[in-house]
Amino acid sequence: MNKKYLPSALILYLNFFIHGIGCAVLGQAVIKDALAASWGVEAMSITAISAALGLGRLIALPFAGPLSDKLGRRISCVIGGVSYAIYLIGLALAFNAGTNGGYQIAYICAILGGIANSFLDTGIYPAVAEVFYDAPGVATMGIKFFIAISQMLLPFVLGITVTTTAAGLASYNTLFWGCGIFFAVLVVIILFAPLPDADARKEKKEGLLENLKNTHFSIESIAMILIGFTCTATFQLWLNCAQNFAKEVVGWADPSIMQAYYSAGTLLALIVTAILTRKVKEVRFFMVYPAICLVTMILVLIGKAQPLCIVGAFAVGWAGAGGLLQIVTSVCNMLFPKIKGTVTALVMIAASLCNYTILTAASKMTPSGVMIMNIVITAIGVALGAFVNLRYSKMQENVSAE
Repeated sequence: MNKKYLPSALILYLNFFIHGIGCAVLGQAVIKDALAASWGVEAMSITAISAALGLGRLIALPFAGPLSDKLGRRISCVIGGVSYAIYLIGLALAFNAGTNGGYQIAYICAILGGIANSFLDTGIYPAVAEVFYDAPGVATMGIKFFIAISQMLLPFVLGITVTTTAAGLASYNTLFWGCGIFFAVLVVIILFAPLPDADARKEKKEGLLENLKNTHFSIESIAMILIGFTCTATFQLWLNCAQNFAKEVVGWADPSIMQAYYSAGTLLALIVTAILTRKVKEVRFFMVYPAICLVTMILVLIGKAQPLCIVGAFAVGWAGAGGLLQIVTSVCNMLFPKIKGTVTALVMIAASLCNYTILTAASKMTPSGVMIMNIVITAIGVALGAFVNLRYSKMQENVSAE
């Protein structure tokens, strides 16, 4: 690790601090209610806006990864930051538009937000791994740590930033504007911050098609990439729909505090997992963490009680959002060191495909139906994790042979 890059690493992590708010804000019951009232739609319909983030990621990821490898991490971070600022400020403008196209404006802005997320992922994940090259797994889990901190603070920030419009509607535009401006400031700083790949000697790098053509993807590695889909479903469905389950099925009037328990679980998991990865193979988490989520959600669905929702929020925050996607990305980067940006894109494409398809489906389902769907997908993730664990030694042998 070169201490010269530590300030740059902090700036990179701060991007994901704000991203934590941006990706969770539409899952909050109070935000859904406020936007639904402004746009004249049902609260569950706001989940489709969250799904549009996944669509934007799908559009950009095939290009964002190779661009990061070819032109450098800085350009990816700048594109991502500018796009994210437009997305967040766009939500405020969409709220003001009301029934005059507000929902449609928000959907378009969310697609742009997904594009932003793609460029941040493929720029920042490899960048922090290059800064902390002696502990890349811990470096990428640091991203989730900053996301978790912002999401834990989110319920309290919502209480501070809420205002009332002249029409008597609750508005969170102050939060949207503030986060958008923060992203714009970070973009300016990144333009001048030193980054490892910018200082390194540039070599000619292959494009996406060449990378994929010259790389051997076994059935085991494909299964590992698919875990990017299943583990994303686990925490995204919970993040976006669990509060609706607590409100409509359990009868909890204001379940927003679930977000704090969810984020607290994520924070603790990141610390504990970072320590455990020094002694336990990272691949072991592929099976254990989804299994914990599976058991937890079954209990919440059957029990239908407020205490179980709180325990469930903490457990899914720990095992579902506690760095599993980052661990999958880290292991893939270790298996494919020459195309880190591209392989990061592949994992995130799987995650984004999940985000778009699963959340779109969830927007048309009942909260109980969403919980059942989440249980089924998580069970598939457990099976994939078990398969990868059984075949991981073979995967390492194949990489060594190549």
